[in-house]
Amino acid sequence: MNRIAKMVAQVLILLLASACHAQQSANQDMTLAQARANIAAGEHLAEIPGSVWRQLLSPAQYHVLWEQGTERAYSGKLLHNEADGTYVTAGCRLPVFSARHKYDSGTGWPSFWDVAYPQNIVLKPDNSLGMHRTEVLSTCGEHLGHVFKDGPPPTGLRYCLNSLALDFVPAVAKTE
Repeated sequence: MNRIAKMVAQVLILLLASACHAQQSANQDMTLAQARANIAAGEHLAEIPGSVWRQLLSPAQYHVLWEQGTERAYSGKLLHNEADGTYVTAGCRLPVFSARHKYDSGTGWPSFWDVAYPQNIVLKPDNSLGMHRTEVLSTCGEHLGHVFKDGPPPTGLRYCLNSLALDFVPAVAKTE
C-alpha cells in the first residue's frame, strides 16, 4: 500500500473510532424515558445500554436476557399458561411466539414447536458448557433460550424458553 493510501486508511480508522466512541457516550447518557420510548416504538433497541436495561428489568430477568442465564426448571410463571395470545420478549417487547404453538414438553420450561414471528428471532450456535446447542435470541440481542430437534410434528423442533425472557399478551376477545 502506498503512503497516501495508508494515511487515508488511518484517517478513516480514526473517524470510525471517534464515531463509535460518540455513539457509546450517547448510549450511556440514555434516560429511562428515552429507552421506554424506543421500546414502545420498537426502534433503536440495540442502542439501549446495559446500565439502562438493569434499571428496566428485574435482576433475574437481566441475568437471563443479557447474561445468557437460565431460570430453574418448573419455576417460570408462563410454564402452565394456556391462554390464547402472543408471547413477547420481556425487554424489547418484540412478538416472538404464539400460544397456538405452545405445548407441554415435560422439561420444566415453556416450549413451542414453531416461531410465530421469525423476523424477530435470531438463531446462533452455542457451544458453551461442552454442548452443541442452538441459542434463540431476539433481534435486539435478548437471550430467550435454546431450540432442540426433539419436538413434536410438524416441525420436530422444541423452542425451550425462559419465562423470565418473555411476557404474555392475551388475545383480544372478538366482539360481534
